[in-house]
Amino acid sequence: MSTQENHAGASLRVLGKDAELAARLDAELTAFNQQATGAGDEADLSVRVTGGDGELIAGLTGWSWGACAGINMVWVHEERRGEGWGGRLLAAAEQEARRRGCTEISVASFSFQAPGFYRRHGYLDTGRREGIPGGHVDHHFWKSLVTDPAAAVRLVALVAMPPDGVEVGQRYEDTVLALLPRHGARLERRLRTGDGRSEVHVIRFDTRAGYEAFLADPERTALRTSLGEAAPETRVLEVHEV
Repeated sequence: MSTQENHAGASLRVLGKDAELAARLDAELTAFNQQATGAGDEADLSVRVTGGDGELIAGLTGWSWGACAGINMVWVHEERRGEGWGGRLLAAAEQEARRRGCTEISVASFSFQAPGFYRRHGYLDTGRREGIPGGHVDHHFWKSLVTDPAAAVRLVALVAMPPDGVEVGQRYEDTVLALLPRHGARLERRLRTGDGRSEVHVIRFDTRAGYEAFLADPERTALRTSLGEAAPETRVLEVHEV
């Protein structure tokens, strides 16, 4: 069943599956993305496990693009689960992603699928989407392909701006947060209260040494010294997923 609306000589239709539309949008958006990023090496990635009889035992599909890789689907035949095939699929996909020059990989998993499996293999939670049918959750994960996931440090910074210098404090945070990538860190979330006086930052460092280097960064320390009492007050909590 479809609905249709005409406007200014054009028609809008709501349908079900449209293979032609999907192919056209994929081509158009791929061209746009390549132009915007300069990365034109987007490619599919797959891993297949078959038995001696040719039957499919397990499989993985995904992609690579520039320094990023992603996993779309992972499946192991019900009768062959518990034999380690899932881990072998991940390892093979990660190895191929590294061969292609990727430095990170991501995946999503519903709560009734295998979020614990990805955590056990070094994938870190980066977000979640509530409201999946049946009251389930869609978990999003990320993993570095060049550093040890076990060495990662995740922090929550509670930032209070000076009462008479909210804008100055916000500009300071803009500047120091921009220094994170040079120390192997990324800002996962930055939240701000309505009055702008407080912020919450969720930050992940690849290593503790990177965190310590960030704290000692000459540019950061010089800026904080120059602000003196006008610098924001920050409380840092080291956290982990539960």
